[in-house]
Amino acid sequence: MKVAIDELSPIQRKVSIELPAERVAEEFAHAYKNLGQRVSVRGFRTGKIPRKVLQGIYGEDIKGEVRSHLVEECLAEVVKERDLQIVSRPEVDAKEIKEDGEFSFSAVFEIKPAIELKDYLGVEVEKVKIAISEEQVDEAVKRLQEGHARLELVEGRDVVQKGDFVTVDFEGTLEGKPFAGGKGENYVLEVGAGQTLPQFEQAVEGLQIGQQKSVAVTYPDEYPNKEIAGKAVDFALTVREIKQKVLPVLDDDFAKDHGEHGSLAELRGAIRQRLEAELKHYQDEDLKEKIVSRLIENHSFDAPPSMIERQTRYLMERFQNQIAGRPGADAEDDPMPPMEEARKNFEGRAARQVQATLLVEKIAQAEAIEISDKDLQERVDNLARGAGERAKGVREYYARPDARDDLRAQMAFDRTLGFLLERAKIKELDAPTSTVDAGAEKS
Repeated sequence: MKVAIDELSPIQRKVSIELPAERVAEEFAHAYKNLGQRVSVRGFRTGKIPRKVLQGIYGEDIKGEVRSHLVEECLAEVVKERDLQIVSRPEVDAKEIKEDGEFSFSAVFEIKPAIELKDYLGVEVEKVKIAISEEQVDEAVKRLQEGHARLELVEGRDVVQKGDFVTVDFEGTLEGKPFAGGKGENYVLEVGAGQTLPQFEQAVEGLQIGQQKSVAVTYPDEYPNKEIAGKAVDFALTVREIKQKVLPVLDDDFAKDHGEHGSLAELRGAIRQRLEAELKHYQDEDLKEKIVSRLIENHSFDAPPSMIERQTRYLMERFQNQIAGRPGADAEDDPMPPMEEARKNFEGRAARQVQATLLVEKIAQAEAIEISDKDLQERVDNLARGAGERAKGVREYYARPDARDDLRAQMAFDRTLGFLLERAKIKELDAPTSTVDAGAEKS
């Protein structure tokens, strides 16, 4: 077998292969022997059919089969021997094959770029020094308190006020006729929370239990339900009961009941630790992104277009699935952006992600960072435990070799980034007052 490899570009190769007539003849002989064992021809016993008879019936099929097999087998041999890391489907140009002659073909494909690593340890990055404030702890405790609030019937008052939780019956008509979704019973509404249109909430506020009231509500033109969008709907409202949110008292008993801590002070301390851990995780992830960006800046190489194209398609499909899975999503009311616009938005991200993957993979190889089978299985077990009722499906998915390979690659990527973060030179900057204030308000 004669092999010639041409470098068309840093990431593209052309492999030309010539096979001697002997190799071709052997392959044809093997193909006809296998064919004779599995087909039946009238007048001949299986396995005893003359080759000329098989040629007359199946000759063209055998030529195609032999050609495909030789291309696949020989190309795989060359790729393995020359350590060519193919990342695209080979474009094959094969000559006509004859049973008694030589056979040649060529294949063009993309490979991973050669990356010369430099200065990847001790990357200099900056982070803002931010501490968890008492106000942020207060807000977290308040959210926990709100999460354990209960609704109780209001006593001594039968008129609805802002902030009440009311149970309402309503029936709407459009031009005197009912419409789909226009009727509800025992509908719970928090007055003033903006759950419905302002006209509806304003009509409920001030109503007395058992009192019926009619109100005209004009729906905006862009309202999802096209039947009532931009139209005035008449509603008959009746309040059945009024409840108020009652918050539990923030004391040591609350901490014992809801935080599994001995005192409110211990609960606050635990909440502070959680917030600090969340902040550290956020900052670490941000630092990793900065390290990757700095490494990409310092290493010049071409990312294979085929890899960028695959990643672009993946990002687009994930975006489309997210849109389709949103509650209330409607293809007519919430149309997807044009395909060209979406592709342009994702191509840049895809190119950076491919560069990051190739660069971090190269660093992992240089530092011998690997994921053992035990590590991989532990991750699968953790994913299955976290999936609850879908655990069986998770295990079945990761029983597939391709899925395990993808997970192993992602784990190696994450471990390598952690390795780089541990060795990075991190400079802490004092946070501007406005940054601290903004962080407290968001929590």
